[in-house]
Amino acid sequence: MSKIEARLAELGIQLPEPPAAIATYVGYVRTGNLVHVSGQVSTDASGGIKGTVGVDVDLETAQKAARLCAVNILSQLKAAVGDLDNVVRIVKLGGFVQAGPDFYDVPKVINGCSDLMVEVFGEAGRHARAAVGVYKLPIGFAVEVDAIVEVK
Repeated sequence: MSKIEARLAELGIQLPEPPAAIATYVGYVRTGNLVHVSGQVSTDASGGIKGTVGVDVDLETAQKAARLCAVNILSQLKAAVGDLDNVVRIVKLGGFVQAGPDFYDVPKVINGCSDLMVEVFGEAGRHARAAVGVYKLPIGFAVEVDAIVEVK
């Protein structure tokens, strides 16, 4: 078992099959030593977390949604590089939150994704980031996050 897979097991995380694209794009593109992971929404086998943060989704649930996005990013990365020990660094995350009109804690939501990257990869999981509140996300999901990752 690889070091990163052992860490995921310690955290109680089992990676799902990478979610299929729902439009005309692919889940990831590898170019040189970078993998660009397409936006991963807050979905899982139970249907995921949908809704508008600050309206019908609270902050704690939204942070869990962002963590689901992180798990889906890791799943796409595993498909891209085979062994997550090949990840050198999480370079950048772009986070989007379907936010209500009076919800301003968007960065706190995306911390749910950022924190998991640091839990899994340690210092190599620290990254640059954007956290943006938006009017709507695909199929009503609460959170979407994309990633740029340096790999071996």
